[in-house]
Amino acid sequence: MPLDFAISPLPRDLTTDLQTKIDQKTKPLGALGQLETLALQIGLCQNSLTPHLTKPSILIFAGDHGVVAAGVSAYPQSVTAQMVANFLAGGAAISVFAKQHAINLLVVDAGVNADLASHPQLINAKIAKGTQNFLTQAAMNSADCLQAIQTGADLVTQQHATGCNCIGFGEMGIGNTSSAALLMHTLTGLPLAQCVGRGTGLDDEQLAHKVAVLQQALQQNVGWGELCEPQQTSHGFVGVLTSPQPTPLQALTTFGGFEIAMMVGAYLQAAEHGMVIMVDGFIASSALLVASCLYPQVLDYCVFSHVSDEQGHQALLKHFNATALLNLNLRLGEGSGIALAYPLLQSAVLFLNEMASFAEAGVDSK
Repeated sequence: MPLDFAISPLPRDLTTDLQTKIDQKTKPLGALGQLETLALQIGLCQNSLTPHLTKPSILIFAGDHGVVAAGVSAYPQSVTAQMVANFLAGGAAISVFAKQHAINLLVVDAGVNADLASHPQLINAKIAKGTQNFLTQAAMNSADCLQAIQTGADLVTQQHATGCNCIGFGEMGIGNTSSAALLMHTLTGLPLAQCVGRGTGLDDEQLAHKVAVLQQALQQNVGWGELCEPQQTSHGFVGVLTSPQPTPLQALTTFGGFEIAMMVGAYLQAAEHGMVIMVDGFIASSALLVASCLYPQVLDYCVFSHVSDEQGHQALLKHFNATALLNLNLRLGEGSGIALAYPLLQSAVLFLNEMASFAEAGVDSK
């Protein structure tokens, strides 16, 4: 089952007309700052001078990680299933924020290590009850990895068929910051220490243990831990592995999670459909990293909602050459940053469509 996505480049021929429309609004040039950039991007994604956001959705992909057995998280694995139940009961932060902004919220069981009760907001797409411990073997096999990617893509197509044209992806999975750090390290060339963070709130001793575990995992997987110093280019950071660099799918299969793999497919399919994609924090961005290594043009459709308090996310944003909308020191995941940033997308579209031009308002432009 090879990957086959057809992501169109943005219609750059529309850029001039969109920018002219933005500049003719009753304001000084550039006075709405980042909202103007956002309006331009949304217009290009939709190939329209009058873009609209319809039926926004957030899919939370949930999965467990075998490496939790090595003590890389401050919380037990059972919390994954417990938090899924909390999402469905409406008690989580993302549940509250999604309701506040009328965002459709669905939870996807990508690989939770539990049997979950059925619920109208729960999609059962379980690949397996968690990944393997990548200290002893690859987290998943290639067939399961490709199945997860395709499942994520199919779920986005289902949302697109309902009329959704703006989508974001959250995650839940105890231990998944470890997977995210290793994906980031192997695919960007940045030193492991810059990719690893405190996750669920590790103290200094626990953080040192986490780094040691991840370094061990690298050394046991074809020497991918041997890196030279990264160099910064106009396209972000570039590092060179002294041993053969893994392909994106090799890295994902070896260190990823089922929820991360599903997010990879979800990003790529959303871009193929021309949807506006809202990107959350560290784990969500690590999945986007894999997706962008496979299809770089996916980034054109992405709006980065916030800067996470995880140091790895800040470095990933530099790698993407991205400017996030918010910086609230969040490190919760769940898609929480997406829900909080969504009103800014609404404002960008509204000013583009409803704000008067100088001519319409009878205001002198000069």
